[in-house]
Amino acid sequence: MPPPQTVLITGCSSGIGRATAVELAARGHRVFATARKRVAIADLAARGMKTLALDVTDPEAVAAAVAEVLREAGRVDALVNNAGYGQYGAVEDVTAAEWRAQYDVNVFGALAMIQAVLPAMREAGAGTIVNVSSVAGKIAIPFAAPYCSSKHALEAISDSLRLEVASFGVRVVIIEPGPIGTKFGERARAGVSKLLGRPGPYAPFYRGAERAMDTDFAAGRLPPEAVAKAIADAIESRRPKTRYPLTRMAKTFIPLKRFSTDRMLDRQMARSLGIKKTK
Repeated sequence: MPPPQTVLITGCSSGIGRATAVELAARGHRVFATARKRVAIADLAARGMKTLALDVTDPEAVAAAVAEVLREAGRVDALVNNAGYGQYGAVEDVTAAEWRAQYDVNVFGALAMIQAVLPAMREAGAGTIVNVSSVAGKIAIPFAAPYCSSKHALEAISDSLRLEVASFGVRVVIIEPGPIGTKFGERARAGVSKLLGRPGPYAPFYRGAERAMDTDFAAGRLPPEAVAKAIADAIESRRPKTRYPLTRMAKTFIPLKRFSTDRMLDRQMARSLGIKKTK
């Protein structure tokens, strides 16, 4: 069995974060599970995990959480950057404030966590940073540009970081799930549904986006436990993969992007969303 590690996980109130905390604890690791509201993860504390309130957009909260882990455990062996959400809508329709909020959580929140744990990892000469991205970090989807672009940014940060910290013994892993049966998906569906009531030139396309979420974009959905297992395997591995694409969509569309033209992908996406050229 791999030696127990101290793992700090963000976004544990539901879905992938919660499943990852449970999986790692079951494997004997020391888990520090976090969420914006500690009451949302009270049951994880009852299972023997340490829980912390953490809003990744609050620099003081980030510093305090990492300091607490170091005070109690003396080290951070692995960080799982899972906190995030999806902002949907046409590029023209999403407000500047909504764009900034998306990046504050999905990009700058993850970046703050990375910067907070790296000094201790470098000093220890070891560590694993797991960034939970998405198939959307590789394939841009219409009416989801805020979310997709935030995950594209996280992918780029991960690729740069991987080489920057390799000489210090720190590994960087990217998890790329497709559709997962979590509250994230439910919130995404609710977000798209809200768009249906918006008047304007994109209203017909929002109806196509809602249908696609129930059909093409839902195919091959996996439970969050499947992602949790991949994360735990990566943390325990002596030589983890740089990327873990999960679900049929991720394993199909990510390679397809490498071997297809942009126009071919555009046509496929347009068919899925019911987008037709008007001229």
